[in-house]
Amino acid sequence: MTTQTVEYIRYRIPEEQSAEFLSAYSRAAAQLSAAPQCVDYELARCEEDFEHYILRITWTSTKDHVEGFRTSELFPDFLAEIRPYIPSIEEMRHYKPTTVRGSGSAVPTLYEWAGGAEAFARLTSVFYDKVLRDDLLAPVFEGLAPEHAQHVALWLAEVFGGPPGYSETQGGHGHMVAKHMGRGITEAQRRRWVNLIQDAADEAGLPTDAEFRSAFLAYVEWGTRLAVHFSGPDAKPPAEQPVPRWHWGAAPPYQG
Repeated sequence: MTTQTVEYIRYRIPEEQSAEFLSAYSRAAAQLSAAPQCVDYELARCEEDFEHYILRITWTSTKDHVEGFRTSELFPDFLAEIRPYIPSIEEMRHYKPTTVRGSGSAVPTLYEWAGGAEAFARLTSVFYDKVLRDDLLAPVFEGLAPEHAQHVALWLAEVFGGPPGYSETQGGHGHMVAKHMGRGITEAQRRRWVNLIQDAADEAGLPTDAEFRSAFLAYVEWGTRLAVHFSGPDAKPPAEQPVPRWHWGAAPPYQG
């Protein structure tokens, strides 16, 4: 697995060049949009000092940026547009995300919208009751530890924006993924898991609005597909990464 990287490029552009600078980047952005290594980008202008700009580009990885985009057919056209402004760069570096992250209260987290810790505790209780009675999944969870459902509740709560209970007591993303190593999970089992947790969400009284359920199902699909990947015979242990944080309509920056 790789973790996305964020490149920050800080410019100081004289006021009289600002219109040309913005126009050049509007054209250069077409190359970024076409690049498979580019996740997203944004050019921001300082409110206190109009001469300062920050370009933020999220890349699939630093290597993909340096050895992929910069050696691609797209790069020459990109460089031709921004070349006049290279001397105006004050900083150009890659940054990796840390465990210090979160969101403000302007928009409720998925955790809050779902009903908090109690909602996820109900969900996992109902879900694992179904799992242990399911002919396809019961063998996978044979000998399930009594605290397993509680740990998964902590995991889901943290993933959807709640407190870092899983990180503080169990570990990060790598710890969870490693639990699937060597289990040989099949696609049929994965699909049954997905169906049962949706049924459990209904029975546990989680919100049924389309926005929440689409985000919930998106994570379930993402997570179960990773579980299948890491349960395979050729899978390598995952890199150490923080627990992913899932938001409304946004996936975390991890790839299989």
